[in-house]
Amino acid sequence: MYGRGMINGDPTPQDKTNVDPKRIGVVGSGIMGAGLAEVAARAGYAVTLRSRQQGSADQMMASLDKSLARHVTKERLTQDEADAIASRVSTCTKLSGLADCDLVIESIVEDLEIKKGIFTELDSVLGPDAIMATNTSTLPVVELAMATNRPDKVCGIHFFNPAPVMSLVEIIAPLTVSHDTISQATAFVEACGKESVQVKDRAGFIVNALLFPYLNNAARMLELGTASAEDIDKAMQGGCNFPMGPLALLDLVGLDTSVAILDALYAEFGDPNFAAVPSLRRCVAAGHLGRKSGRGFYHYGG
Repeated sequence: MYGRGMINGDPTPQDKTNVDPKRIGVVGSGIMGAGLAEVAARAGYAVTLRSRQQGSADQMMASLDKSLARHVTKERLTQDEADAIASRVSTCTKLSGLADCDLVIESIVEDLEIKKGIFTELDSVLGPDAIMATNTSTLPVVELAMATNRPDKVCGIHFFNPAPVMSLVEIIAPLTVSHDTISQATAFVEACGKESVQVKDRAGFIVNALLFPYLNNAARMLELGTASAEDIDKAMQGGCNFPMGPLALLDLVGLDTSVAILDALYAEFGDPNFAAVPSLRRCVAAGHLGRKSGRGFYHYGG
């Protein structure tokens, strides 16, 4: 395990008070993993983040430092507070490094079989009372629960991107989960300063089940030549007061992630509005994934 200093420091003035000194584990060092680590550390929790490669873990820590530095520059945090938050985060490259965590949130690629393998392995290394959660945006949580010997302690805790900024968290209750697990998950989310909604274990939950037909139909509108990408986005921002247009939002989410979400929704509900339009699939096939690749519906970078 690789530490950044004292892990169990007292909460800074910016942190929530009366937070239990439990350790939170995060599996995945991408954008969401880094965001989850920051949210939990700012709430006063000790956090262990697992990445398969130490290089990825180092990049995550650099991303955390950059995010905290922005808060210092904007005078939302003092430098001492930012240093204390960063000191609560440590990294590891093996799942066994999460053995002492009380709650582990998985945030890796949206692939059910890969996630099931992670949950099975986590089940073998965590203590018997530890809760296992997934940050999936649409996959069936019950299947992850049944990949373990503790299905009553598995739930969904779905943060939105960027996790430090977005105020809402969906808490997903599969058929197998206990009331106590949902209560503890809710308490954790509230300790992180977030609002929670509880939802049954159905594809897309609340937000994505409503959002992605809209995004898909915006891509269809562009495909049909109704208007340009810029004008479609401008119309929804100006006409509906949305902070971002649908095509720009697809680029932010990632076109590959968007297609995966739409496929999961279509598989469960069979609604044609959930069938990803051909242009989305062609963009993914070409490697045009949105902001993360530098090109999607728009061009980014140089």
